[in-house]
Amino acid sequence: MLRLAVPSILANITIPLVGIVDVAIIGHISSAAAVGGIAVGTMLFDLLYWNFGFLRVGTSGMTAQAYGRGDVPEQAKLLTQSMTIAFGGALGIWLLQWFFVTLVLYLMPCSPEVADFARQYFFVRVWAAPATLALFALKGWFIGMQNTIAPMITDIVVNVVNMVASYALAVYTPLGAIGVAWGTLIAQYTGLATAAVILAIQYKRHLSLIQIRESMRWGEMKHFFVLNTNLFLRSLAFMVIYVGYTIFMSAYGDTELAVSAIIMKIFMFFSYFIDGFAYAAEAMVGKAGVKTIDDWTIDDLQSRGESQESRVKSQEWCKTPDVVRCVKVLSVWTIALGLVFTLLYYVFDDGLIALMTSDPDIQLAATAYYPYLWLMPVLSAFAFMFDGVFVGATMAIPVRNCMFASAALFVLTYITAAPVMGAAAMYLAYMIHLVVRTVYLCIVWFRL
Repeated sequence: MLRLAVPSILANITIPLVGIVDVAIIGHISSAAAVGGIAVGTMLFDLLYWNFGFLRVGTSGMTAQAYGRGDVPEQAKLLTQSMTIAFGGALGIWLLQWFFVTLVLYLMPCSPEVADFARQYFFVRVWAAPATLALFALKGWFIGMQNTIAPMITDIVVNVVNMVASYALAVYTPLGAIGVAWGTLIAQYTGLATAAVILAIQYKRHLSLIQIRESMRWGEMKHFFVLNTNLFLRSLAFMVIYVGYTIFMSAYGDTELAVSAIIMKIFMFFSYFIDGFAYAAEAMVGKAGVKTIDDWTIDDLQSRGESQESRVKSQEWCKTPDVVRCVKVLSVWTIALGLVFTLLYYVFDDGLIALMTSDPDIQLAATAYYPYLWLMPVLSAFAFMFDGVFVGATMAIPVRNCMFASAALFVLTYITAAPVMGAAAMYLAYMIHLVVRTVYLCIVWFRL
C-alpha cells in the first residue's frame, strides 16, 4: 500500500501548492478582483477538464486489470485509446474556446474586473489543452501499471516549473498577474515531455505493440466507452457542485469570492493528500483481477433489474482476501488522515489564510467560515477512499449515482439555506455534499 501511495502523495501535495502559490502571488501583488478572477478562470478550466477526468480514472482501473491478467497487448491498446481521445478532446476545446468562455462569463454574476481577468487567463492557458489531457491519460495508465513513480516525477516537474515560472513571470516581467497563466502553459508541456521520455525508456515493448487503426475500431472501443460514459456523467455531476460553488459565491461580491477561493485551495491540500491512498486502491484492487470488463457489463445490467445470480457474480470481487485487506488498511489511513488534517486546520487556520493573502478585509471575512474548514477533512475522507476502491473494480455505477445524489442535495441545501444564511449557505451545501458521498459509498460497500 505504501509503496504505491507514498509516491502519489509526494506528487499530489505539489498540486494544491501550485494553486496556493498562484493565489498567493496575486493576493500579494494585486487586488481582490484579481484573486476572484483567477478563481473564475480556474473554474473555467475545471469545467472543461474535469469532464475528461475519465481519462485518468477509467484508464487506471482498466489498465490495472489488464496488468493483473498479464495482457500486454491490451495494456498497449488502452494507452492508445486514452491518448487518442485526449488529443481529440483538446482539439474540440480549441475549436469551442471563444463560445465557451463567452457563454459562461455571460451567465456569471461577477464584476467586470473579475470577468476581464478571467478572460485573459483563459485565452492564455487554453493552449495547454493537449498537454493537460494527455497527462490525464498517461497518469491513469502509469497507475494502472502499478507505477506511481512515473506520475510522481511528472507531477513534481509540472508543479515545480509552474510555481517557478508563474512567480518569475508575474513578479519580474510586465505580464504582471497574468503571468501565472503563462507559467501554467509552460509547465504543462514540460510535464508532457517528461512523461514521454519515461514512456520511451520504460515501456518500449508497449510502444512497439501500438496499432492505432485496430485500437480505434468500435468493437475495441466499446468497453472503454461503456465504463467511461458513467465516469463522464459522474464528472458532470461533480461540476454542478464545483461550478455552482464559484458561481453562487460570485454573487456575494469580490471579497466573498476571494475568501471562497482561498478556503477551497486549503481544503484541496487535504484531498490531494488522501488521493494518494485512493490511487493505491485503484491499482491494487484492479491488479487483483477481481473484476473483468465483462463482469462490469453484468454489473451495468444488474442496475436495470437483472437476475440475482448475475448480481451475486458481479459482486464476488469485494470478498476476495486481497480486497478485504486492502480496504481494512485504507480505512486506518483514512481515519487517521481525516483527524490529523481537521486538527491542523483548527490550529493553523489564521496562519493559513494569512499565507494566502495580505488583504485584511479578506482575512477578516474568512474567520466566519473556519468551522466548515475544520470539519471538511474528517467528513470527506471515506468518500475519497471508496472512490479508489470502486474505480479499481471498474464499478462505475455506484460512483456515478453517488455524485448524482450529492449534487442534487448540494443545490437543494443552498437554495433552502441561502435566504437565511447568506454566503455561509454555500459552505454548508458543500459540506453536505461531502457527507452524502461518504455515507452513500459506505452503504454500498457494506451492502456488498
